[in-house]
Amino acid sequence: MEKKPTLVVALGGNALLKRGEPLEADIQRHNVELAAHTIAQLTRQWRVVLVHGNGPQVGLLALQNSAYQNVTPYPLDILGAESQGMIGYLLQQSLKNQLPDREVSVLLTQVAVDDNDPAFKNPTKYIGPVYDKAQADQLAADKGWTMKADGPYFRRVVPSPRPQRIVESDAIQVLIERDHLVICNGGGGVPVVDKADGYHGIEAVIDKDLSAALLARQLHADALLILTDADAVYADWGKPTQRPLTQVTPSQLAELHFDAGSMGPKVAACCAFVEQCGGIAGIGALGDGLAILAGDKGTLIRQ
Repeated sequence: MEKKPTLVVALGGNALLKRGEPLEADIQRHNVELAAHTIAQLTRQWRVVLVHGNGPQVGLLALQNSAYQNVTPYPLDILGAESQGMIGYLLQQSLKNQLPDREVSVLLTQVAVDDNDPAFKNPTKYIGPVYDKAQADQLAADKGWTMKADGPYFRRVVPSPRPQRIVESDAIQVLIERDHLVICNGGGGVPVVDKADGYHGIEAVIDKDLSAALLARQLHADALLILTDADAVYADWGKPTQRPLTQVTPSQLAELHFDAGSMGPKVAACCAFVEQCGGIAGIGALGDGLAILAGDKGTLIRQ
């Protein structure tokens, strides 16, 4: 069996359902096909472990969930598990079709968090579709949701505690050693807290980039790649002076500010991985995977 370097890929939920797109199954399936093509290309040089986001999808499930008045809405941990199955199935099927000789496995993954994490008092994780100001105000009043600006739009935000431990880590390791292309930690993982009587779900959505970085460190991966709907990390984003950052170090990025609800966790995840593992980390557009790792597109972070 050929020993390739290990690459953890974090695939953004917004790369599968782009901002403003209708939350339709056919649209998502089409976007998954494009994502799978990029992942399939990466497997030529790397042993790939795939983590995906679920922001738009778990938000859609929450909307559908709250529309049925006769049942108490299901909590976010259960909706997160549902999104792992939905997105994992689409990715697994598409990847298997493009890589018929590879084993592709989806693992329902729990990730432990601290129930005293300060994130529970300051929601920052965007989920669901975008709204204008009037719609956002109405949803906040009707459903008690916290809404925050996301560019020119507004979206629901929920707590996003830091991932501390991947519960199914041994199973992930075994599958990788058997050369499976593993899809795990979906949506950052189902958030759980470890109590005296076992694990319990908690109302949150874990940031998939921080979860992917935790997984990459745990696996002693050689590289971490975050694929999103942005073509690179930008300094002075949204200002006339904005500029893309091509090849940078963690110390250079530490001097800049990035939005806590979008690019901030991606940069933090990559810097933590590079500093602790000495590998490389890239951030960029879905179709540029190989070029990002080569330093030709997107943002490449190294010591």
